[in-house]
Amino acid sequence: MQRLLTTILMLLSFAAQAAKTESSLEFTIHKLESDREGPTVLVVGGIQGDEPGGFHAASLLVTHYKVTQGNVWIVPNLNFTSIVQRSRGVHGDMNRKFAEVGKNDPDYEAVQRIKALIRNPKVDFIFNMHDGSGFYREKHTDWLHSPKRWGQSIIIDQEKLAVERYANVGELSRQAITKINQHLLDEEHTYHVKNTRTREGDMEMAKTLTYFAINNGKAAVGLEASKTLSTAKRAYYHLNALEAYFETLGIKLERNFELSPKVVKRKIDENIQIAFYENKMLLDIAKARSKIGYVPLQKDAALDFRPSNPLIAITKKGKGYKINYGNRNLTFLHPQFFDYDHSLDSIAMEVDGIPQDVAVGSLVEVKENFLVKPETDDYRVNIIGWTKKGIKNEAWQKISKGSIAKRFSVDKNGELFRVEVYREEKFSGMILVRFTEEVADNKPNAPQALQPAQPISLAALSR
Repeated sequence: MQRLLTTILMLLSFAAQAAKTESSLEFTIHKLESDREGPTVLVVGGIQGDEPGGFHAASLLVTHYKVTQGNVWIVPNLNFTSIVQRSRGVHGDMNRKFAEVGKNDPDYEAVQRIKALIRNPKVDFIFNMHDGSGFYREKHTDWLHSPKRWGQSIIIDQEKLAVERYANVGELSRQAITKINQHLLDEEHTYHVKNTRTREGDMEMAKTLTYFAINNGKAAVGLEASKTLSTAKRAYYHLNALEAYFETLGIKLERNFELSPKVVKRKIDENIQIAFYENKMLLDIAKARSKIGYVPLQKDAALDFRPSNPLIAITKKGKGYKINYGNRNLTFLHPQFFDYDHSLDSIAMEVDGIPQDVAVGSLVEVKENFLVKPETDDYRVNIIGWTKKGIKNEAWQKISKGSIAKRFSVDKNGELFRVEVYREEKFSGMILVRFTEEVADNKPNAPQALQPAQPISLAALSR
């Protein structure tokens, strides 16, 4: 019952999102919890918006992991506005605002919210995810490998902490590094512990999130992957570091993919979808065109959407909506507004000769052709990019890939097309059709609806 309630809360939280200005984007909080006793850790990504390795690793935790012992709470997008604008800090460096921040500072509310989460009595340990310069070394080798660099290190503020749990942070970090260094892609990527000795007078580090956590009785470290590496390799090392540290702390978890840079890159680049208005419409925007026109949005209603992962942001811009995924500007939606008809939950289709009942808001993969078969003439089908003289209702028409104009596809590859259904002048729902060579012969292909990667349990924490 508790897991069901958690899932419902997550769906309601995502569904309640409305498009905002970039300056008002709020971070989200996600809980991966188990039924077995263990520590609760908080993973924070995106405090500096130009460090994608950290926030993508945190996002992959949300969507692709299950915790089987202990609890992992995740904020993957702390400085969401700066992530979207690919800036270290649109309003200055947020990671220097934990000793003092003015009420008129645009980051004030976000800093207060994350401080409250850090102080939560359930939280035992905090990880602040960063991408750092070069490769940290205890002794100077060259400009890229020296004590002044941060990459490939675990950052501690002091060897032992005056906290109730996990005071021996230096020893724990060295135990974790022993495990991390068993999975190096190159010897140059070797991890080390970097002790900033903050309490001895490092005024800059005294302003940070981790030092705030320590001063509030919580163990905390920074995780740094090198900026010289690709985003996928940084995320790979961040996940390795988290898994090593979790094992050291007694947290057990499962992931549903192989941990390698190639697979991490694929996971980052896929599962970029948005469902609108309780799944009336699904957009797969992983490879979207720079602009998508005539998107049927609900008239006189706030934009209601649910993203497939927490790094997707929709912001109002002019007469349309800009969609970002982390640092990437993916596409721009030009809306066309309609009243919505709620009489249709699914529609009959024939996909490569096989009958299917397809829910609206789904994606169907087609090898050769499809046709839409409404039960009554009340419904009008509009296949974006397909026309035939004298045909106003495009139901019962066999549609092949070559018959649809590629310039009307959702994606740059010309494979993904919109099938819209209307009842009189009201919008009833949309189905995405993707033409692919990979559909097995003579086997029905199950339509895909937007879902977080399985198996996970998520919940957004109320403000």
